[in-house]
Amino acid sequence: MRPDFALLPKPIASRLAKLGLKRPFDLVLHLPLRYEDETHLFRIVDAPLGAPVLVEGQVLHAEVTFKPRRQLVARVADDSGELNVRLINFYPNQQQQLAAGRRVRLLGEIRRGFFGDEMVHPKVRSVGNGAALAEALTPVYPTVNGLAQPALRRLIEQALDSCELSDTLPPALLHDLGLMAFGPAVRLLHHPTPDIAQRDLSERTHVAWLRLKFDELLAQQLSMRLAYRRRRDQTAPVLRPAGALAARLVAGLPFGLTGAQTKVLAEIRRDLASPHPMQRLLQGDVGAGKTIVAALAALDAIEAGYQVALMAPTEILAEQHYKKLSAWLAPLGVAVEWVAGSLGKKQKEAAIGRVERGEARLAIGTHALFQDAVAFERLGLAIVDEQHRFGVHQRLALRQKAGGTAAEGGEAADAAAPNRVEPHMLMMSATPIPRTLAMSFYADLDVSVIDELPPGRTPIKTRLVNDARREEMIEFVRKVCSEGRQCYWVCPLIEESEALQLQTAIDTHAQLGEALPEYRVGLVHGRLKPAEKAEIMAAFARNELQALVATTVIEVGVDVPNATLMVIEHAERMGLAQLHQLRGRVGRGALESSCVLLYSAPLGDLAKQRLKVIFETTDGFLIAREDLRIRGPGEILGARQSGVPMLRFADLERDAALLERARDVAAELLERAPQVVDAHLERWLAGREELLKT
Repeated sequence: MRPDFALLPKPIASRLAKLGLKRPFDLVLHLPLRYEDETHLFRIVDAPLGAPVLVEGQVLHAEVTFKPRRQLVARVADDSGELNVRLINFYPNQQQQLAAGRRVRLLGEIRRGFFGDEMVHPKVRSVGNGAALAEALTPVYPTVNGLAQPALRRLIEQALDSCELSDTLPPALLHDLGLMAFGPAVRLLHHPTPDIAQRDLSERTHVAWLRLKFDELLAQQLSMRLAYRRRRDQTAPVLRPAGALAARLVAGLPFGLTGAQTKVLAEIRRDLASPHPMQRLLQGDVGAGKTIVAALAALDAIEAGYQVALMAPTEILAEQHYKKLSAWLAPLGVAVEWVAGSLGKKQKEAAIGRVERGEARLAIGTHALFQDAVAFERLGLAIVDEQHRFGVHQRLALRQKAGGTAAEGGEAADAAAPNRVEPHMLMMSATPIPRTLAMSFYADLDVSVIDELPPGRTPIKTRLVNDARREEMIEFVRKVCSEGRQCYWVCPLIEESEALQLQTAIDTHAQLGEALPEYRVGLVHGRLKPAEKAEIMAAFARNELQALVATTVIEVGVDVPNATLMVIEHAERMGLAQLHQLRGRVGRGALESSCVLLYSAPLGDLAKQRLKVIFETTDGFLIAREDLRIRGPGEILGARQSGVPMLRFADLERDAALLERARDVAAELLERAPQVVDAHLERWLAGREELLKT
């Protein structure tokens, strides 16, 4: 009998929904976390210590004691020996199960106790003499409060018996890939036989696991490629300017473009000249020069008669972009507008009005840019910086700001098909994305990589220093300042508390100010008004402040070439990407620069791994790969924050070969077997279209 979700009691349906289970087939794909072996019965005397075992015996005695705390204590015996059982938290039914004279089976670990061998909090089951043992390992499923394992197992059994488990993939394809059939694979994972190595199950290397992981990756690749195709069916303005504005900007720069910048700019221009919306991710390590590439793309759109929007995740970064791009574009006669939530009401209304009337050709801001109050006269290009910090819906809202129809879209016009014109979209990230992550979660995007740093950059020296040597570091700051250089001192988020982070920064500012009276020490943090932050940063850029104590608001975008020292407190609490971003705030010129990572001992294993990686390499892509291995894709993509689940079965680092195969098979199926594509996506994505996408 198939579980009918519509007929389930509301509390049960609600708990299943919390697990993401909304249809019978979701139960089929709800695989065990681990297994318990109730297929083999040990005699008490032969049972090994320290490993889960199943024993059976008769309860000789049971009582509730109150010293040192309330607990249920029983003694169970078989023909080989006796075993003590202790339950510290117990229910009345467990007390009944362990009543004297009852026959029970106990599943748990045996350990040496003061009064002999004992099991603490075993799984207890009443049995009769000669009761049959389980024929397969007992699954233990992910669950929530109020949904017990037996109830969940019954629902999953009903789904396995009633749902269609035949293959969505052709037999010839399965044979070529060496994959087992879907039905046997999923049944085996719910009920593995005891001869299967537990390690193969727990590490997900068994052939049954490989089949489920391949299917999941294939569904993801298919959905991404279909999204790419749908985008290719949309209309966008064709932007083919003469390039005069961009040429004037390049001619006035004090530096030339690198080969990598020239290459990715050509890729972007090719997309802008297409009648389909560009969705390109521009990757580049810290200091690789993404901003100038974005500025040149913006000038192409502006010269073609369209507006450009640039969205940044924080006001401090948005304002940095505004100042830099204004300095570049204003001499060319291009009006640049800053739209931020912190503007006064009249200022904001005036800025929005200039954007709506088309007087502002480039609008720069934070999430304020995609609020309903902001409309563009003719948006042709949207640029999103640090794109992983924005949710999918926020980026979508900006795309929908285009307005108009294809009939108004210049060369893209088609009066017979008045489709909505979407702007081209360029997403930038200074957090390099590992290849497997890009293949998986950005398979619907085109990716450009600036893999070359501008000439003249001096490598940054990274040092690990125990915070017990804090006084030495203050002297190091003094030495740097005495040479006419500047330094940052960053206080990270501590115990997820902004208040504690701020207090740490305030205390450090006071300490440095007292220790270095001959130098000016500034303080910048997230609670300052944007105008105050801007003034402090400007003073630091002018070298009116020699040291700047900051929270992580300076993580991205700040560019002060004279700053050659970065001190990061509690570096062990920070992620690799954030440490790499902060380190990139120094070394912006030809001067030798240092980054000191202050840490508090003792260090945990993960902290040791992170600090070892950041100490040994400055290669952003290598750091990103290690970040993926340590943290997983959810944290890197920001997807956990946005509520989008990650891959449930596949591991992008360990299953890279499967991902490669899934990508190739997806391309082949879309060309030759659309009916297979439909069946596979129906199985994996029906009712959950966003499950495997970001």
